[in-house]
Order: sequence, then C-alpha cells, then structure tokens
Amino acid sequence: MEMPGSTVENVKHAGFDERNAYVPQEEKGQAFFDDGREIELLHFVYGHPSIEEIRGSPENVLRAIDEYGRTKKYLMNVGADKGKIVADLVAKVKPQVMVELGGYIGYSALLFGDAVRKAGGQRYFSLERNPEFGAVIASLADLAGLSDVVKVVIGSSADSIKRLHSQGALTHIDLMFLDHYKPAYTSDLKLCEHLNLVTPGTVLAADNVIKPGNPPYLEYVRSSVEEKRKAAAMEKTNGFDVKSEFGRNADMYQQREGEEKINTELKGNPNLVYESNLVNSYEPTGEPDGVEITRCTGLAK
Repeated sequence: MEMPGSTVENVKHAGFDERNAYVPQEEKGQAFFDDGREIELLHFVYGHPSIEEIRGSPENVLRAIDEYGRTKKYLMNVGADKGKIVADLVAKVKPQVMVELGGYIGYSALLFGDAVRKAGGQRYFSLERNPEFGAVIASLADLAGLSDVVKVVIGSSADSIKRLHSQGALTHIDLMFLDHYKPAYTSDLKLCEHLNLVTPGTVLAADNVIKPGNPPYLEYVRSSVEEKRKAAAMEKTNGFDVKSEFGRNADMYQQREGEEKINTELKGNPNLVYESNLVNSYEPTGEPDGVEITRCTGLAK
C-alpha cells in the first residue's frame, strides 16, 4: 500500500542519487544494446574535451562513460553503486587473479581491474562473447592505462574458461564477477568447480540477481552440501525456461548474439561449502537490484 503523497518513483529510487542516474532503458521492443551505441561511446570518450585528463586515468574514463550514460543513451553497466560493492570486495579479498564473465563495454573491467592492481593483483580476465564489445573493452583499458592487468578474452564464457584452463593461463580463480547471460551463471560456476578453478577461498559476486533476477543461481549458491548432493543424485540440473525467466532480456540477447548453448548436465562439485548473502543496491538508472556475494568456505567429505 502506498502512503499518502508517495509515488512508485519515489519508492523505487529511495537511497539513490538521482543526479547520477542514467537515461532509462529503452521501451519493450526497442534495442538497448548492440545497436551502435557501443562504438558511439568510444567516439564520445576519445572526442571528449578532457581527453588528455582522461588518458591514463581509470577513474576519469569511468566518469566519461557515466557521462555518456546520463546524457546520451542507456548502457547496461554494473554502475557506480553496485560497482562500489564489488570494488570494496576486491580490496578485502586482494585477488591475484580475478575473472569476469561478460565484459560489455569494459566498465567493470576498468573499475575492478584498477582495484585488482591497487590490491597487488596480477591479472583481470574479461571474458566477452561479442568481438566488437571486446574491442571496446581493450581500447578503453588501454586508454585507462590498464592493459598490463586487463586481458580481454573473446568467445563464449564456457569455451573461454576451458581454453584458458587447458592452456595453463587460468589455474585458480580468487574472485569471479558474473554479469553475462543469466542462464549461464549456474552452468559456468559448475564448470569452474569441475575444473577445480573454484575452491575454498574463492569469492563470487553475481550481478542482476534482483533485476532481472536469477532464481536457479541463488538456489544453487544458497543450498547446503546435502541439498546439492541430493539434487545431483536426482540429476536435477537447476535449469529453467529461458523465455519464462527472462523474457525480453533473453529475447534481445538471442536476437543480437544468437542462442547460447548451456550445459545443464554438468554437476560441478556439490561438496563445496558456500556462504552466500545478498547486498541490495541499484542499477545505474536507479532501479533496485543487488549483488549476491558468495564465499567458498570449505570442502565437505
């Protein structure tokens, strides 16, 4: 029930600084990514009046990206509010190797890659399926002076994880940020478990667990070892109907990127013990969202 004089808009943005809000995401039926805006963003940043102050500064590149999102077109970035949650986590965990699944235009790679470097880390892998988006990430990382830390890897998340592992380039994940195709969160985590990339001490940060939401992923990371063992024995895959769960987001992704093949048969390692909590926050538009922070705390026998 609404209180007298209140509005849905006021409730929606409570605690969010409207001055930092991105322009709204496009209406249903309209493209909200991969329609040229990502290349337009590059021109905006490189043509910025303050380009010389932007060069070599991750913070200033991020400010320029935010300026575009506020004044030009919506960008599906993690944004400053949720970004601070993960950046603070990086400072605490001090990962030597951090992996992100889904890089888009590089906002998270710049913010978290810079945090990894400040924390004494060595490598930030940004896995992005779309080669054009990957080129934008690499260009902005170079502009920000982060090319020594940020490594962009093009291809599907599962294929890239397996390739990096087989090459010996990725032997353990200290911290992983999941922000890619939502149905792949659980299957990619199970893949990392299967390859022993996720072990006790690994920390996971999953974006968009409220908007649009990801019930299968939350069910998995919040389940006990006993519950996961039972589900694995019953061959329960934690799968779901992409259309019914994500609707417009799944439709837009498949139209732009093609259908993503999800391995629902991989059981991962149900013996890993997780402690998982939701941290509430906001999308860069001000819409309520949250980041699920999950710590792998042990291995049950």
